[in-house]
Amino acid sequence: MKRRVNVIGVGMTKFAKPGASAEYYEMARDAGQLALKDAGISYNEVEQGFVGYVYGDSTCGQRALYELGLTGIPVVNVNNNCSTGSSALFLARQAIEGGLAECVIALGFEKMERGALGNKYDDREPPMAKHAQVMLDAQGFTQAPPAAQMFGGAGREYRWRYGTKRETFGKIAEKARKHASQNPFALFNQVLSLEEIMASDDVFDPLTRFQCCPPTCGAAAAILCSDEFAAKHGIKNSVYIAAQAMTTDYASSFDEQSMIKMVGYDMTKQAALRVYNQAGIGPEDIQVVELHDCFTANELLTYEGLGLCPEGQAEQFIWDGDNTYGGKYVVNPSGGLLSKGHPLGATGLAQCTELVWQLRGTADKRQVANANIALQHNLGLGGACVITMYRRD
Repeated sequence: MKRRVNVIGVGMTKFAKPGASAEYYEMARDAGQLALKDAGISYNEVEQGFVGYVYGDSTCGQRALYELGLTGIPVVNVNNNCSTGSSALFLARQAIEGGLAECVIALGFEKMERGALGNKYDDREPPMAKHAQVMLDAQGFTQAPPAAQMFGGAGREYRWRYGTKRETFGKIAEKARKHASQNPFALFNQVLSLEEIMASDDVFDPLTRFQCCPPTCGAAAAILCSDEFAAKHGIKNSVYIAAQAMTTDYASSFDEQSMIKMVGYDMTKQAALRVYNQAGIGPEDIQVVELHDCFTANELLTYEGLGLCPEGQAEQFIWDGDNTYGGKYVVNPSGGLLSKGHPLGATGLAQCTELVWQLRGTADKRQVANANIALQHNLGLGGACVITMYRRD
């Protein structure tokens, strides 16, 4: 039988703009120390480490964890594009669930450069060549940042299919800024009006500048353990992982010439179905969600991919306020990637941190009332999607 996996400690740094952060191993140390303190254990009790980052040399994970201690434990470096942090969490969960360890750490960090993401190597085929070919065939290329063209193109396809207003996408950014205004860890916590968001520079229709997440630096960590370890240390009423699934691209990502499918809609939909089936819990039972809003278009698509609303009804869902306090769900109470920031390797674990705080009832001014079940969605093009459901005792 599979063992229950508890999340007994979480921690994260306040995210920063490129050029304004500490060294990667210093940010990682701070997040790791916060998670250990939160768990009430020492690093000597951690048996394995899974460390995620995208932009860094091999074994940066070891250099980061060495700041916490030199105990000789196995350290696995993880790189899965924007879903790197939750991929590290996925591996850590498997180690506990499978009985391979009693206590492990999942750590993620990123020290990013200014500007849009790009390929680091020009002497080999990029891993997203198949995705780029879909975009070339569907809409061609412009001078806009490639990721904005991909997700913006998916938003445009949705808009043409359902007649969605451009302002609907802007409403998502307005909500993100409002939520972030209550989050001291958010990079951008100034409230913006819908008019200000729509008046910002156009990036790629329907996206304006304030509808695109910024490159960010930061770190986050989580300590996972078995029930036996928790009992030994007197840890009670912990948050636990009720279900988790990872998917990668399906044939539909490339064969249907759909920008929506290319940016991971089917990965999200299938991972969500697996999680709901594992947990025996449907989307209607969830109170709070942290999802991958790298662009407002992706948040809109993900509402439907997660089953928070029926396909084609995201616009009504947004304008009815069912994605915020007082509605059906509170989505991205942290401010999400749009406002909290998106340090690629840390994002999934920062989402985990926020949801653990929510389920503990310690999220301060952004606390979601009666939060008992939480859902996390973390997506990386290339591709991988990790969805995790959390519950509290």
